[in-house]
Amino acid sequence: MLRAFSTAATGMTAQQTMVDVIANNLANINTTGFKRSQINFQDLLYIKLKDFGTEVASGINSPGGLEIGSGVRAASTIKVFTAGELQNTNRPLDVAITGEGFLQVTLPNGDIRYTRDGSLQTNANGELVTTTGYTIEPAITIPTSAVSVSVEKDGGVNVTDESGSQSVVGTIQLARFPNPSGLSSEGDNLLAETPASGTATTGNAGESGFGTIQSGFLEKSNVQMVTELVNLITAQRAYEINSRAIKAGDDMLRTANAIVT
Repeated sequence: MLRAFSTAATGMTAQQTMVDVIANNLANINTTGFKRSQINFQDLLYIKLKDFGTEVASGINSPGGLEIGSGVRAASTIKVFTAGELQNTNRPLDVAITGEGFLQVTLPNGDIRYTRDGSLQTNANGELVTTTGYTIEPAITIPTSAVSVSVEKDGGVNVTDESGSQSVVGTIQLARFPNPSGLSSEGDNLLAETPASGTATTGNAGESGFGTIQSGFLEKSNVQMVTELVNLITAQRAYEINSRAIKAGDDMLRTANAIVT
C-alpha cells in the first residue's frame, strides 16, 4: 500500500484542525478582550531508507540520504496577545488594559482566574464583578451612598458621595505572566495559570512591566477578519491538495492492478 494514503490523511486532519481554530477566532470576533489563537504544526516520524553519509565506494561517502516523512500533526495552539482596538463606551466601570496585564477574578470555589474583559458591573452587595458575576480580586465594594464612580489609570477606584466628598474605595490590581501564551482558556473570557505560563506576578497598573487602565473603554478582540479569511482559504486549499494526493495514489494502484487483469 502506498504511504501517500496515510501521509495525506494526516495532512487533511491537520488542516481540519486549523479550520476549527480559525472558526473559533471568527466566532469571537466581537468578544471583548478575546485573543486569537494560532496553530503550530510539526512533521511526523521519518522512515530512513538510506542513511546520510553512507559509503558508496572506497573512501567516498554519499552527501545525502533517503528518507520519507510520515506526514504532519497539530503540535500546539498559542494565544496571540497583540492589543485589540479600544472601543469608547463612556461607561465609568468599563476598563481596558493598555499594555501587559490581566484583571484577576475569584471563582465561587476560591480559585483565581484572569481576564482582559473589563466590562465590570456591581452586584447586589455593591461588589465589582464581571458580566458573569465573578468578583474582582482584590474585592472592591462601591458604597450605596456613591453617586458617581471613576477608575484612574493606576486602578484606583474613586467614588463621590451625595455631599460631594471623594474617597478611594480600592485599587484594581493587575497580574502578568512570563509566558501569557501558556495560559489555559476556561470559557467565560477567563484564563487559568498553567506550568507553561509561569507564576503570576501582581501589581498596580502603571508600575514597571504593567500596563495602565483606561476607564470608559473596552478592548475589542484582536481577530483580523482578512487575516483569518486568508488562513481559511489556505487551509481549504491544502485540504483539497491532500485529498488529491490520496486520489493520485488510488489511481496508481488502479493502474498497477490493471496490469495483471
